[in-house]
Order: sequence, then structure tokens, then C-alpha cells
Amino acid sequence: MLGKLKMWKDKSKEFTKEDIMRGQIPNHIAIIMDGNGRWAKKRALPRSAGHHEGMKVVRKVTKLANDLGVKTLTVYAFSTENWKRPKLEVEYLMKLPEEFLGTFLPELIEENVQVRTMGDKSALPKHTLNAVENAMNETRNNDGLILNFALNYGSRAEILGAVKQLANDYKNGTVDLDCLNEDGFSTYLMTRNLADPDLLIRTSGEIRLSNFMLWQLAYTEFWFTDVLWPDFKDQHLLEAIKVYQQRGRRYGGV
Repeated sequence: MLGKLKMWKDKSKEFTKEDIMRGQIPNHIAIIMDGNGRWAKKRALPRSAGHHEGMKVVRKVTKLANDLGVKTLTVYAFSTENWKRPKLEVEYLMKLPEEFLGTFLPELIEENVQVRTMGDKSALPKHTLNAVENAMNETRNNDGLILNFALNYGSRAEILGAVKQLANDYKNGTVDLDCLNEDGFSTYLMTRNLADPDLLIRTSGEIRLSNFMLWQLAYTEFWFTDVLWPDFKDQHLLEAIKVYQQRGRRYGGV
């Protein structure tokens, strides 16, 4: 961790988009955007200010990832556990998708970004759901970067739901368990139409997955940083990808 932070602080070690594009670009990057509340607390601001600042970072990271040729960017926007937070904070978080997509949708359309979402939509407020569905509809024909919001998402709930659906299909005779493999099971997950992430980024110094894409991250490369999400810069994303490019992915082989 200290080595990575030193690399970031050493201006001679900064990377450019051109540097990164000489190597292999991860097809799918997943990000656990952590540290909004701590960023606000350090500045004696309400937690909502951190979430609002973090929203701006999503915009910048989306643009850079698209420029680099990343195919999918999944951001952990709201977990199934986040309902435990104070009521006012939850209400603000539920307004953020509406604000983000309302403000940046024209830019996303111009950048050829396709908006998707995964998670349990049934518990989302109507205004949140309307904003997400409108963005998905407006960008459905775009074929550039897929910006995938994990919204009211929890991986254990996702896997449990997949098992229940699989059991129901077996009961109805539409699936043969003897022929079921990992690829077949993956079709029951919310990411059925997406490749598994190649790179996971988590900010704020926490080193855990927090119930995020547990099945899909089985062979993903992890990159952790102490930087709080609102302070996450383009250079941090470039550094994370550079570290990814320097790793050997053997998938259990030699």
C-alpha cells in the first residue's frame, strides 16, 4: 500500500492515457466507491456533501474509462445493507441517481455510454426507478462503455435468488442438473450478459468485498487504495490499470 501511494506522489511516475493504452486494457472494471462520509467529516461537512462530491467522480471516471476502451464499468452505488443508514442519508442517496442521470444523461448519450443497473428494484423509490429506467431507455442503442450501477445490490441475495430460480427450473423440468456448469449457473445471475470483472478497485483503505459480486470476482485482480472516493483522480485509475497490466493472470495454471 505504501509503495502504491509513493508511486502516486512521485510526479516522475505519473502515467498518461497513452502509456496505459500500450498495454492490455481490462474489459470490465468494478469499483467499490468508499469514503464519501469520511471525506465530508474531515471537512466538517454533512455526509451528503461527500456523496455529492463522489457523484462528480463517477462522471470523470466514466469518461476516462470510456476513452481508454474499457467495455464495462460497474460501480457499487447502494448496497442492500445501506438501508441501515440514517433515514435522511438514505433519502439523499436515493435522490443521487436522479440528479446524476438528470444532469449528465446528455453527456452519456454523446459519449455513446449505455446505462444499465443490477439489484433489487422493488424497494427503490419511484423517482429513483424512473430516473434509472429513463436513462436505460435513452441509452439502450449506445454501443460504447456500459455504465452498470449496482443499486440496492447484494451478492448473497443475488446468489440465493439464482439458486431459487434454478431449483424452480429443475422442478419444472427445464434444467438438467447433470449438465449444469459454472457458465450455466452464471446465466441466473444479474450479470448474465456481462463478462466477469478483470479489475476491482476499492477506495478509502478498506480491504474487503462487502457483499459485492462474490461469484463474479473469483479470478479478478484487486487494487486497494487509501484515497477517499471524492479524492479519486484520473491518475489513480491509470495507476490501478498499470498495476493490473503488470500482473500475471494464470487462473490456477502455471
